[in-house]
Amino acid sequence: TGRLHKKTIINMQSKQIIGLLLTLGGAVALAYGIFSLTGGEVANGQAWAATILGGVFFSAGIGLMKTVKSSASGGSNGAA
Repeated sequence: TGRLHKKTIINMQSKQIIGLLLTLGGAVALAYGIFSLTGGEVANGQAWAATILGGVFFSAGIGLMKTVKSSASGGSNGAA
């Protein structure tokens, strides 16, 4: 059972790292897209793509980190 527990911890740590990378990358892309759009590049497709993908990646990263934290604390949020 010790080996299974070690694998679970390593799996959770890798999910946290992936979630952090998605969140940070999404935040950077979202900021770039928003600054480009507010700078007058509304017709630029790259600015819109960065904004949309940044939002998707940011949300996915936050969601992944939330699921890792909730499963690490026992899987319940305290509600009965």
